[in-house]
Amino acid sequence: MATAIYLEHYLDSIENLPCELQRNFTLMRDLDNRTEEKKIEIDKLAEEYVAKVKNLASTQRVEHLQKIQNAYSKCKEFSDDKVQLAMQTYEMVDKHIRRLDADLARFENELKEKLELSGHESADGRGIKKAETRGLREKRGSRGRVRKSSDEDSPRKKKIKNSPDLSDALLPMQPSDVLDMPVDPNEPTYCLCHQVSYGEMIGCDNPDCPIEWFHFACVDLATKPKGKWFCPRCTQDRKKK
Repeated sequence: MATAIYLEHYLDSIENLPCELQRNFTLMRDLDNRTEEKKIEIDKLAEEYVAKVKNLASTQRVEHLQKIQNAYSKCKEFSDDKVQLAMQTYEMVDKHIRRLDADLARFENELKEKLELSGHESADGRGIKKAETRGLREKRGSRGRVRKSSDEDSPRKKKIKNSPDLSDALLPMQPSDVLDMPVDPNEPTYCLCHQVSYGEMIGCDNPDCPIEWFHFACVDLATKPKGKWFCPRCTQDRKKK
């Protein structure tokens, strides 16, 4: 495949990428603004509660504290959504980078094959041309001599025929080799599989969870569950208690 075709296909694949990135960044900025508004609301509720706590009945205290708790929960929800958007954005860009690496590997492999084949054919042609020249010289030097056999006239052909097949000699790089390349060792790992973040992930609602983030597929989730969610390990610990 020609270089222009690789480039054209790759440019087509990233045509909508700037718009998608802009949309995700806009949503994250909006979530930031909503989180800041909630933090201001929490500060006001806390100041109001401290100022009036002595004069409030027990039921009023509970209601006021519940309002603060609800505001904190909403703030955490906005933060979780922002983290999900950030991971989706990272995965979106990383997917295109991996595709570019795979295309480069395929293109490099095709170039190597073409160079090997062209070198093989040119060497074969030189051998045939030398044999023909030598045959003409022999014919001119002695018309009464018997012509040598074709095997003796073409030693180059014999060598090529008995040599290993060219396709066996080449060790092409497959696109999967690029996709399986090791990730940055400094990048943190998550989930039960101890892999880096990718795709959709969910956070465990146990604040003391040692893993914290999990891939949907690793915990058998297709969509984000309603309410609180605990990972398998934390669920077992809660049952033991």
